[in-house]
Amino acid sequence: MAARWWWWRCGCSPRRAAPTPRPRPAACAGSLERRAAPDARAQVRRDAPSSMPSISFVKNLTSAFPNVYNISRFHQKTPASGEKYTDPFKLGWRDLKGLYEDIRKELLISTTELKEMSEYHFDGKGKAFRPIIVVLMARACNIHHNNSRDMQASQRSIALIAEMIHTASLVHDDVIDDASSRRGKHTVNKIWGEKKAVLAGDLILSAASIVLARTGNIAVVSIITQVLEDLVRGEFLQLGSKENENERFAHYLEKTFKKTASLIANSCKAVSVLGCPDPVVHEIAYQYGKNVGIAFQLIDDVLDFTSCSDQMGKPTSTDLKLGLATGPVLFACQQFPEMNDMIMRRFSLPGDVARARQYVLESDGVQQTTYLAQRYCHEAVREISKLRPSTERDALIQLSETVLTRDK
Repeated sequence: MAARWWWWRCGCSPRRAAPTPRPRPAACAGSLERRAAPDARAQVRRDAPSSMPSISFVKNLTSAFPNVYNISRFHQKTPASGEKYTDPFKLGWRDLKGLYEDIRKELLISTTELKEMSEYHFDGKGKAFRPIIVVLMARACNIHHNNSRDMQASQRSIALIAEMIHTASLVHDDVIDDASSRRGKHTVNKIWGEKKAVLAGDLILSAASIVLARTGNIAVVSIITQVLEDLVRGEFLQLGSKENENERFAHYLEKTFKKTASLIANSCKAVSVLGCPDPVVHEIAYQYGKNVGIAFQLIDDVLDFTSCSDQMGKPTSTDLKLGLATGPVLFACQQFPEMNDMIMRRFSLPGDVARARQYVLESDGVQQTTYLAQRYCHEAVREISKLRPSTERDALIQLSETVLTRDK
């Protein structure tokens, strides 16, 4: 009965699909074909501009955007700016040359060991996904406001801060999860131990705070500080789970926002505040970052089931081993209700992880989660399209498709 109520609330048919076995993906079969499940009706919350986000299933994107199967169909093939689409990463790196060198300069540490630990992940091998979004958003907002082609030094500083906060959170997460590999190499806690890894993460955050203070903008300081609070609250949400299965998806999306999307959303908002006085633009930037951020994590949760360790640079099926029920698991649970008991005991019994993984692969959990990510990305495109046409705005649209098609 509860499952039927959940599907009614989300605008879905309560009919349960037959658990037809599906072939298990090859260990390294590459990226999953992003095929939308036509019967999915996933709800996406909207946040009031004046308040921090809270989960509520009040808007059904299905009715607003029917038959969303491939987000590229919504792209303008010829941007209004008259320029062809540019690789968003190549375009963004024009403003990020020396990014990691500049971050290392901010880590002014005299102790050799602490310096090595703090600089460990700033080796230039990361995707710099967050800094790329930040600088593209900064330029898009500047052009929208007064057609300025210049980016302020303080806006670029937000890109550094975003990468520093993200990296510090990874160091801390690896301690909490007792992870041994990240980005294809050993974690800080694996090499130096948990206690020192925690201190290294704290040091990175303190350096980011100093850079933030130098912006001299109280509003921006408040916006970025919210990210730190959300990271902590998100981690606490991840430590628990909802006994009521109808509340689990809301709990999962709220955790996803706080742990992943808040940093992107608030960093985008911060650079818009620095470059444009219009609150409407601030909300556009925030909503774009929020939706892309949630979609990014949804695809990450999909890849935990469909990719291999070599592609991801970290072990797969990690979430199940940590006792976490992500999107694919929660959707699969609608077809295999016996997973509810495993979710509540956090897959702690012998064989739980293997059984849960098999249920996910035999269900539409992966496809449904991918479909939900498509909807979030489409909402991001809808928001950013409100800005004046520019190469940077179009690159942000293109970036939303990159989020959906990535394989690591």
